[in-house]
Amino acid sequence: MKAIVVYESHWGNTAAIARAIAEGIGPEARALSTAEATGAVMAGADLIVAGAPLLGFSLPTDSMLKGLASNAGRDPTPPDLAHPSMRAWLDALPKGAGHAAAFETRIWWSPGSAAKTILGKLETAGYQPAAKNQRFVVKGKYGPLREGELEHAKTWGAELAQAMTHCRR
Repeated sequence: MKAIVVYESHWGNTAAIARAIAEGIGPEARALSTAEATGAVMAGADLIVAGAPLLGFSLPTDSMLKGLASNAGRDPTPPDLAHPSMRAWLDALPKGAGHAAAFETRIWWSPGSAAKTILGKLETAGYQPAAKNQRFVVKGKYGPLREGELEHAKTWGAELAQAMTHCRR
């Protein structure tokens, strides 16, 4: 099974979750930033798992990312804005026929959903939902991840791999 976990991450939390999900899926799964997950790399993917942080109650927009960049000097750690946004990556994703799942990193109480938007765009590109969206909690805007979230991500990755064995029969 070709499984790729694609992420947009600004302070490393979403990237860490993506790597844990890929680890749970299995040794062939790859966790890639939106910059690394090119059309050629994604071609023929059986499972795409995509995730981003929840910012402003939604999947980050270009204006939100410009705001992050303009306020970077005030952040304890500047955000990594070197990769395309998840929105831009999804808009450029070629049509596919595999399965998909979505996740987000968020503060526990925050309303809205980035994962819902991600999965909707993956479905529009032809990917069938393989699982319910997942939320992984960060303790604050910059993190760190809440205790147990990496284990939660790894477990969810294993559940996705198991679900895919049933989808492929």
